[in-house]
Amino acid sequence: MRSHSLAQTQPNAYLPHEAEVVKFVQESKTIYTLYLRFTDPLVHANYMYDPGQFNMLYLHGVGEVPISIVSDPEHEDLLIHTINRVGRVTRGLAAVSEGQRLGVRGPYGRGWPLREAEGQDVVIVSGGLGCAPVVSVINYMIRRRERFGRFTIVQKVKHVDEFIWPERYERWQQVPDTTVLVAATQGAENWRWQVSPRIKVMEEVKVHTERTIAMICGPEGFMASAAEHLIGQGVPAASIYMSTERNMQCAVGHCGHCQFGPTFICKEGPVYAYPRIKPLLNIRGF
Repeated sequence: MRSHSLAQTQPNAYLPHEAEVVKFVQESKTIYTLYLRFTDPLVHANYMYDPGQFNMLYLHGVGEVPISIVSDPEHEDLLIHTINRVGRVTRGLAAVSEGQRLGVRGPYGRGWPLREAEGQDVVIVSGGLGCAPVVSVINYMIRRRERFGRFTIVQKVKHVDEFIWPERYERWQQVPDTTVLVAATQGAENWRWQVSPRIKVMEEVKVHTERTIAMICGPEGFMASAAEHLIGQGVPAASIYMSTERNMQCAVGHCGHCQFGPTFICKEGPVYAYPRIKPLLNIRGF
């Protein structure tokens, strides 16, 4: 697994590298995906990252925003980011066209514990529009299925229009020893998955051994509830990891905007072991 990054070697960590928008895909009304390639071939060839890390995407004249990387570092040549249009910068990025140039700084943070997951059963849980940080993990494990035990993928959304990439979940469901559970709080016509309130879908997750590792992303309340349910099923608390979000502006631990208790998410996160951040979850101001 590669952990070296341009962010660790470039002379000024605040200066972005130029990247071209090779492809733009509108996934839903508010969600879109950017496929990027660095314009400098040397930068593109040397760029390395781990699933779970993020980049700072810079739109000229608008600003910069942290976005998770969803591509597989070893199987995809382009740098892929799936983005929810929620603020000034993400609205600006939603209007870019193929061929346009952006700035990219990164990668930053700590990714998912993929080495530790080898040989273990794996449960991936995502809630709401928070699925992007785990897509790279799912793709990584599906492509290397023989390295892991039983694989469970859980996706919970409020509304069916928040469920993107249905064809991927259909495809993942066909992989041996892989269980896919999808549920919406509110159903709709032709919705083939579950309709369930809260995180009731977690009751269908089967934990077969203590050698199980879980990776969760989504709203903090959702993540905490899912973690406690998994602990009740026998998953060790230390084997549960979460991807957190905060307002990151510098990504190098200087501005303080992403402080999370005694840690900085841009440096020690966004992925944390659950026991490390359990006391901080759902506390206003943290």
